[in-house]
Amino acid sequence: MLVLRPTCEHCRRPLPPASTDAMICSYECTFCRHCVADVLGNVCPNCGGGFVPRPVRPATEWRPGVSLAHQPASPEVVHKPVEAARQAALRARVGDTPPERR
Repeated sequence: MLVLRPTCEHCRRPLPPASTDAMICSYECTFCRHCVADVLGNVCPNCGGGFVPRPVRPATEWRPGVSLAHQPASPEVVHKPVEAARQAALRARVGDTPPERR
C-alpha cells in the first residue's frame, strides 16, 4: 500500500494526506511541488526517476474498510536534505532524459 509520508523529504514542508502539493517517485520518495520543480528539476535524488502527483487517499469511507481511518497516513518523517552539488551532477547526467526513459 502507498505510504503517505507527512512531509517533504528536503524542506520538511507539511504534506497532509489531502495535499495536492505532494509529489512521489516510483519508490514513494516524497517531496513538495516546489522542491521537485526548483531544487530537484524533476530528478529524484534517491533513484534518478521522475515525479508524479501523489494520490489523495479518501477521508470518507465510501466503501467498507477503505479510507484514511482504516489505512492512515504514516507519521514517520523522512528528512534527507538534498546536497546542491550532488543533485546538480545527477541532473546533468539524467535531467535531459524524459522520466519514462530513465
